[in-house]
Amino acid sequence: MDFDFNALMRQLIIQVPPLLFALTVHELAHGYVAWRLGDPTAKNLGRLTLNPLKHLDPLGVLAFIIMKIGWAKPVPVNPRYFRQPQRDMLLVALAGPAANVVLAVASAALAHLFVALRFVVPFFILQPLVAMLAASVWINIMLAVFNCIPIPPLDGSKVLMGLLPPDAARGYAKLEPFGFIILLVLFYTGAIGWVIMPIIRFSNTLLLG
Repeated sequence: MDFDFNALMRQLIIQVPPLLFALTVHELAHGYVAWRLGDPTAKNLGRLTLNPLKHLDPLGVLAFIIMKIGWAKPVPVNPRYFRQPQRDMLLVALAGPAANVVLAVASAALAHLFVALRFVVPFFILQPLVAMLAASVWINIMLAVFNCIPIPPLDGSKVLMGLLPPDAARGYAKLEPFGFIILLVLFYTGAIGWVIMPIIRFSNTLLLG
């Protein structure tokens, strides 16, 4: 099969901008909530910004292009600043996926609006925007669902640690050095896709029809 370079470039033009924005907003949400709860770490490092270069992890972007699952550079959080560390870490962890859900809903609403405008504006003008917004819906749902997996260092693990009794949470946190290996094994065995893809497809269909 011949390699279609033009098709790849079209795909990147459509998918990379919403991916960078989704990753940026995800990490910004973590840092902003941490700052509001008393932790200035992200703010002091200049991470409370919509500049994607501050959040970009090249390996995470490459992983999205190859595997359709990506990530950004995690925002550092210091729970010693929190009044209630366990509860506040849970809120910080939830902020990222919640921001992606909001972006997915907003992107879907704009996509429907642009499709409705096809009788007023030539659709060849609207089509690239609609395609980019549809990609944004998928990407943001993917990030929200993937990050809710309760395996360190994903956000879902921090949510789970916020719900567990303190001793159990500390024991669970010891899995973090092995988390990336666990995720790789689950990914290459297809277990992650088997769990999250039905949720992503259902949510995507629900929003876009």
